[in-house]
Amino acid sequence: MSFHGGFIGVMLGMWFFARKYKKTTFQVFDFIVPCVPTGLLFGRIGNYINGELWGRVSDGGYNWLTYFPQAAAFDMEQLQSNPQLQELMIEVNGQYILPRHPSQLYEAFAEGLLLFIFLWWYSSKPRPRMAASAVFLLGYGISRFIIEFFRQPDADQGFILLGWMTKGQILSAPMIIAGLIMLIYAYKRGIYDWGKQSAY
Repeated sequence: MSFHGGFIGVMLGMWFFARKYKKTTFQVFDFIVPCVPTGLLFGRIGNYINGELWGRVSDGGYNWLTYFPQAAAFDMEQLQSNPQLQELMIEVNGQYILPRHPSQLYEAFAEGLLLFIFLWWYSSKPRPRMAASAVFLLGYGISRFIIEFFRQPDADQGFILLGWMTKGQILSAPMIIAGLIMLIYAYKRGIYDWGKQSAY
């Protein structure tokens, strides 16, 4: 369920669709992207229910911290390298587990619900072609980059760059840059598919 790889596949599919029906690529992209966050919303809720892609261990005492039995083996490894975590552990069915951020729900809220509401509102107003796609890239990229600070890095990769950046952050950074460039370019070019361009 890797988002970044799936995103490239969906973009290729929309590109072929645009060519087949003689639409510009960004006419199709801008039409589709407001609906994409709903898939992210339910996908992240599914991750939470399945107990996968869990968040980092926290001792913050937040009421919403979650214990994931699926992380028990990983939690024991963390305990061996950080014995001070023992006071945070609880036992569930003979397994000792640590409190973690429910980062799946953070992502569902930010990348799913909030981004959907904002994109739906933004797309309902006159805006230049390519702008809605740019806002999606910016919104997803920024949300994912921030929430990665609460998400447990992939066990087989850990922190890849600078001792703190995860693979998700490395893949999200180009999305943020591309989204910003596209948004500036869209407004500078000023091609509107509907509605009047502002007159001065």
